[in-house]
Amino acid sequence: MQHKVIDVQDVVIRFTGDSGDGMQLTGSLFADASAYFGNDISTFPDYPSEIRAPQGTVAGVSGFQVHIGSGAIYTPGDYCDVLVAMNPAALKSNVKWLKPNATIIVDIDTFDQKGLQKAGFQTEDAFAELKIKNRNIIAAPISTLTKECLNNCGMDPKSGLRCKNMFALGICFFLYNMPLKHTEEFFKKHFAKSPGLMDMNNRVLKDGYNYAGNIQAIADTYIVKPSKQKPGLYRNINGNRAIAWGLMAASEKSGRPLFCGSYPITPATAILEELAIHKELGVKTLQCEDEIAGICTAIGASYAGSLAVTTTSGPGLSLKSEALGLAVMAELPLVVVDVQRAGPSTGIPTKTEQTDLNQALYGRNGECPVAVIAPHSPSHCFEAAFYAAKYAMEHMMPVIVLSEGFLGNGSEPWRIPDMKDYPEIKPPVIDTLPADEPYFYPFKRDPDTMVPRWALPGTPHLEHRVGGLEKNHKGAVSSDPLVHQQMVEERAQKVALLAQVIPQQKIIGEQEGDILIVSWGGTYGHMLSAESQLRAEGIQVGLAHFDYINPLPSNTEDVFRRFKKIMVFELNSGHFVNYLRAKMPQFSYLQYNKIQGQPFIVTEITEAINKIVK
Repeated sequence: MQHKVIDVQDVVIRFTGDSGDGMQLTGSLFADASAYFGNDISTFPDYPSEIRAPQGTVAGVSGFQVHIGSGAIYTPGDYCDVLVAMNPAALKSNVKWLKPNATIIVDIDTFDQKGLQKAGFQTEDAFAELKIKNRNIIAAPISTLTKECLNNCGMDPKSGLRCKNMFALGICFFLYNMPLKHTEEFFKKHFAKSPGLMDMNNRVLKDGYNYAGNIQAIADTYIVKPSKQKPGLYRNINGNRAIAWGLMAASEKSGRPLFCGSYPITPATAILEELAIHKELGVKTLQCEDEIAGICTAIGASYAGSLAVTTTSGPGLSLKSEALGLAVMAELPLVVVDVQRAGPSTGIPTKTEQTDLNQALYGRNGECPVAVIAPHSPSHCFEAAFYAAKYAMEHMMPVIVLSEGFLGNGSEPWRIPDMKDYPEIKPPVIDTLPADEPYFYPFKRDPDTMVPRWALPGTPHLEHRVGGLEKNHKGAVSSDPLVHQQMVEERAQKVALLAQVIPQQKIIGEQEGDILIVSWGGTYGHMLSAESQLRAEGIQVGLAHFDYINPLPSNTEDVFRRFKKIMVFELNSGHFVNYLRAKMPQFSYLQYNKIQGQPFIVTEITEAINKIVK
C-alpha cells in the first residue's frame, strides 16, 4: 500500500490499562515528546479510586488522556481519536470515549478467557459484545513481542513484561510521526544508574515503533505540526508544581522565607513534595502528623515572619477550619491551598470536583470571611499562588487557593516568566515603635485598607499578644460587645477592600447581548472551547470566567447588567450560583451542574446553551 502522511489539526489519545501497566508514565512521555516537538497540549490523568483493585478488573483501570494540536488547546478533549487498551477491562471502561472513526490499539495477549472473565465479559468476543464497529482495530500481541524483544537481556520474563507500555508508546509515536529522541533522553537520565533498564526500554520502544511500520493495519500516519507560540522558554507543567513555584516566586519577591506545614493528602501531596526538594532556595517544609498540626505550624511560622503555606484537599480543609479561624482572628498572612476532590467525607480521592466552594466561603464558626482565589488552568496555578501570597502578606489575612484535581494533575505548556514582569510584594513589616503609641498596638490599622502592621517576634519595643480571643486595637483581650462588633466589621471590610486591588472582570466574546455564560476555576478551558464553538455556529454569547471569588471583582454587577440571561456552569450542585444570588439578587440566574467526578464535556455546555436559544 502507498503510505500517506496526513496533516491533522489536533488529536486525542487515551492510554488505559491496569494500575501497574504504567499508563500515567506512558501518557506523560507522549505529552512531553509532543511539547518538545512544539505542539500545544493538555493532559488529564484519570486514576482509579481503589489502591489495590484486583488486577484485570474495571475498578483497577488507570487512564491518561493527551490532547495535542497545532493550534491553541484548552482541554484534554472530549472523545479520543486513539484508545490504547492494555487489557479487556481498559477497553470495556473506556469504549464510551471513542470517536466514530477512532483507532483502537489493544494487547491481544490479554484477551484470553481469564482476562475477559475478570473484566466481566460474557462472551469470548469483547469487540462484538461492546458493539464496536467502524473502528480501525490494531490487535497487537504486545506482551509476546515484548518478551521476545528482551529474551537475551538476562531479565526474568515477568520483570521484562513491565516494559510493554513502551511497546504501545512506540506504536503511537509511529502513528503520529513523533521523534523518539526526547523519550530516549528521558531513559538516559532516569536510568543513569541502571544502564540495563535503559537499554531494555529503548529496545522495546523501538520494536513497537518498527512493528507499527511493518503491519498493514496502519495504512496512513498523521502529523500534528508545531503550534505558533509566543517566543520564550517553555516547559510542560502541571498545576501542583506550578503552585509550588508560584509560592517560591512570591517568597523571593517579598523577601520572606517560605514555610509549608502540611499533611499528605491526594491530590495535593505533590505540592509539599515539590517544595521539599528546594531547600537551596530557603524553603522549609514540615510533613506533619495530621491536618490540624499542618495549619498550626504554618500559623506559627507566619507569626515568626515567614510566608506561611498549608496544602490540603476537601477533607483536610474541614479539619483545618478552627485553626483557619485563628489565623483570621490573629490577622496573620496565610495561604491555604485546597486541591479539590470529590466528596463528601473522604469521597473519591482521585476524582475532580468543585464542591469545596461553600466550605471555603463559609466553613468556619463566627463571622470569619476569607479571600478565595481559583486558578483556571495548570499553568495559571503559578499566577494564582503568587498573587494569593502577595495579597495574604500585604493585607495580613488568610487566602484560600481553590485548585482542583483536574488542574493539579493535568499539564500544559508554560512559558517560563521573567520575574521582573511580576510586581514587588511589600508586607507591612514594622521594625520601630511609632511615636504616637506608648506601646505597640497590634491591631491598629491603615485607615484606607484596614490592614494592621506585621511585627516580628524579638523586635525591640514591639512586644504584643495575638490569639483566638477577641482583642481591641491595643491587643488587650476584650469581651466588650461594641469592640467585638467593631473588630468583626473591620476584618470583613479588610477582605472587601481587596476588590479595589484585584483585576476587573473581563468578558470573552460578546460584550453584551442575550446570553452570558458564567464559570469559575478549572472549567475555563471547556467553557472557552464551548464559547468558540457556539460562535462558529452563529450563536453569540459572552463568557465571564471568575478567578476571584471573594471578593468578587468590583465591576461584576456591571458585567451582569449587560446581558438578558445569565447561566452559571460548575462542577457541583450550585455553590457559585447561590453565592451570586446572595450577593446580587437583582439578577435572575440559570444553572447547569455536573457532579460526576469528571470535567465537563464541551458538547454538554453547547447543548445546554442551544436549549436556551431555541
